Amino acid sequence: MNMLTDNAKVYVHELSKEFGVSEVTIRNDLKNLEKKKLLIRARGGAMKLEPVVSYDRWLWEKDKINYQEKQKVGKAAAALIKESDTVIVDSGTTTMEVVKNISPKITNLTIITNALNIANQLVSNQNVNLIIPGGYLRKNSLSLVGSLAEKSIRNFFVDKVFIGVDGFDPHQGISTPNIDEAHLNQIMIDIAREVIVVTDSTKFLRKSLAFICAVDRIDTVVTDNGIHDDDKKILEDAGVKVIIA
Repeated sequence: MNMLTDNAKVYVHELSKEFGVSEVTIRNDLKNLEKKKLLIRARGGAMKLEPVVSYDRWLWEKDKINYQEKQKVGKAAAALIKESDTVIVDSGTTTMEVVKNISPKITNLTIITNALNIANQLVSNQNVNLIIPGGYLRKNSLSLVGSLAEKSIRNFFVDKVFIGVDGFDPHQGISTPNIDEAHLNQIMIDIAREVIVVTDSTKFLRKSLAFICAVDRIDTVVTDNGIHDDDKKILEDAGVKVIIA
């Protein structure tokens, strides 16, 4: 715990070497410490448990966290987009990886996004019909939110929505730090035939300020192989398809 306090993250192989015990022992220790709410297990080790509900980070800060996992998740999620789909892509760093990996073979795709950075990524893609709703700009996330955005989004019906989250409790649902973002996400979910949540595994068992929706509103979760078996089973038992990138 002292090492975690100093470094914010610890790794199984380093702890095994430091204390002269097997990696299996270390993993069991980390599991027990997590049960006591002292840390969060992550792929290859553990992260410091945030003492408060996760706060609203700037986009450039989020982009540096678990980047390799987000790349894998984005690639796997992009494979769910098919020819002639109409989709909404929520703001976020993981959803950005989704649009980066859209197959060039798809030639008739309509994407609605409230995120300026994602819209900028798609501007030069000749195969994408891009729709950007109005709203006021949240500089933290480079997303358009508020009543104008909500009114605009309600005018559409879509095949799929890709939602990024800051917190994912397998029992209670998904959450985000900003109330306006959460409300807009709820509308996106209401107008979509299929709800796809894209998240790296560190977001599990973490909560953020604003509730988006319960697990029963989610159709598919795309995450990395750091997800705990118990969390995966809870989701699958609730009828959610879990794709491991």
